[in-house]
Amino acid sequence: MRTVVLTMKASVIEMFLVLLMTGVHSNKETAKKTKRPKFTVPQINCDVKAGKIINPEFIVKCPAGCQDPKYHVYGTDVYASYSSVCGAAVHSGVLDNSGGKILVRKVAGQSGYKGSYSNGVQSLSLPRWRESFIVLESKPKKGVTYPSALTYSSSKSPAAQAGETTKAYRRPPSPGTTAQPVTLMQLLAVTVAEATPTTLPRPSPSAASTTSSPRPQPVGHRSQEMGFVPKEELSTQSLEPVSLGDPNCKVDLSFLIDGSASIGKRRFRIQKQLLADVAQALDIGPAGPLMGVVQYGDNPATHFNLKTHMNSQDLKTAIEKIPQRGGLSNVGRAISFVTKNFFSKANGNRSGAPNVVVVMVDGWPTDKVEEASRLARESGINIFFITIEGAVENEKQYVVEPNFANKAVCRTNGFYSLHVQSWFGLHKTLQPLVKRVCDTDRLACSKTCLNSADIGFVIDGSSSVGTGNFRTVLQFVTNISKEFEISDTDTRIGAVQYTYEQRLEFGFDKYSSKPDILNAIKRVGYWSGGTSTGAAINFALEQLFMKSKPNKRKLMILITDGRSYDDVRIPAMAAHLKGVITYAIGVAWAAQEELEVIATHPARDHSFFVDEFDNLYQYVPRVIQNICTEFNSQPRN
Repeated sequence: MRTVVLTMKASVIEMFLVLLMTGVHSNKETAKKTKRPKFTVPQINCDVKAGKIINPEFIVKCPAGCQDPKYHVYGTDVYASYSSVCGAAVHSGVLDNSGGKILVRKVAGQSGYKGSYSNGVQSLSLPRWRESFIVLESKPKKGVTYPSALTYSSSKSPAAQAGETTKAYRRPPSPGTTAQPVTLMQLLAVTVAEATPTTLPRPSPSAASTTSSPRPQPVGHRSQEMGFVPKEELSTQSLEPVSLGDPNCKVDLSFLIDGSASIGKRRFRIQKQLLADVAQALDIGPAGPLMGVVQYGDNPATHFNLKTHMNSQDLKTAIEKIPQRGGLSNVGRAISFVTKNFFSKANGNRSGAPNVVVVMVDGWPTDKVEEASRLARESGINIFFITIEGAVENEKQYVVEPNFANKAVCRTNGFYSLHVQSWFGLHKTLQPLVKRVCDTDRLACSKTCLNSADIGFVIDGSSSVGTGNFRTVLQFVTNISKEFEISDTDTRIGAVQYTYEQRLEFGFDKYSSKPDILNAIKRVGYWSGGTSTGAAINFALEQLFMKSKPNKRKLMILITDGRSYDDVRIPAMAAHLKGVITYAIGVAWAAQEELEVIATHPARDHSFFVDEFDNLYQYVPRVIQNICTEFNSQPRN
């Protein structure tokens, strides 16, 4: 019997050894035959945000069409993780709108993200975000394994809904590490366990759950491998970040939309879609652009003003709810309404931001727009026209004001007007319109100290001046005029020469370009005579400033070399009461106390004394600086 037992033990040991050697050999053969699986690039949709993907570095394939403004992007070069991955790739220039493969690498959160327009995508600004990423060309690093299936932070993510596999996160193995080989003792343990009779007692269910199930994590934590995440951050991960707006596009914008009956419901919806797209592309916020909407028909009505909605999402929601009013296309009445009512401090207007009105017209206006637009421009409003489906040949007889768009806009060089042949092409105006509205350097109708005044020079031509000094005075007038933007809608220049008598050299409406003005100054002839400054001020008020345009700043610059033969107090007071800002510049024998009476209060900012004519040029910068300082200290509208 003992011999039989020993024989059985020997057989069992021999069997174990055979199994061991067979298993090891089999593993080696399997390792030889097994090829490394081919890497599959995961595909994601345009709306997938980087923050939803847990992997720290990955390669993905983006579809076409991710240039659409609805796929939000925050930042430039380095993007907040709330951004669309593929939208950021197009913005960065790594991809075009046809899609393709990209490499994404997570980086630390930034204290601020700057919005910009690039490659057809308007990225938005953001004060701060907890995580960032950069986008690179899809060139994998040597020795780095990229995931074939991405790991998402939530099964409800857009990618998961699109069919991506969602997994629990596990830290990927460090580059260069490999799986550890199975030891002899582990193999023996497995073999013995498999040979163990089923009659052996099994672990109780409670014990099994204790050893095999992961420990429940407290709220506000992830697994130890992931590190601690504050509960506050988890609760805000799905919230839309609040942008302060794009500071590179700080404009106050009013859209005048066509609600007339002739436009129809379908085209009215297309019009609203453009507004929603503009609101999205502009990155609305208190530090950037603000936008309101006025609808016109028979009469205009404000749907919301500049301070009603302070971010793009709220604005888009409000635009979608705008009902059509119907009626005629009274565009001129609507522009007048906006000029008088819209751009006020109570409605959110900011003194440092250009005022912009975008007028949308289906067909043609049923009233006149030229005069209303002129008054708007003179109030510092930049008017853009978008005209759709103009009058055909047999309809032109009904057009009240032919060529109305060119008459209405600030410049006729095409910058301020856009035309589309069909409503179905309206979406093509989005990018050029946004780019132009935000180009504050080219918004020439914005009021500044250099483009918003009627300036009247009152020049002493008395005998004591002399021909040579008179030419020096004219050069002083030329040097000041050169500093201003001169046109019929910008600053205008006029001039009066006086002795005992007065002569209008040219009025505000005589010349409308800087070269013409400078040539006219050169042609002024020296008169010679006495010095009646009081009478000259009265003459300038009647012949120059009575014809000044409404909403223009009125500046009188008087140059004299002596004491007046008549009283200047009453004429000077009349000028001040009529809102004419008066600068008095005295040379040589001029009386200082008389200059101070003529000058607007405070006299120290509006009166200057020069001992010699040849030193006049030194005061040009001071006069310009004081004009601009005074302008900038006043409300814009």
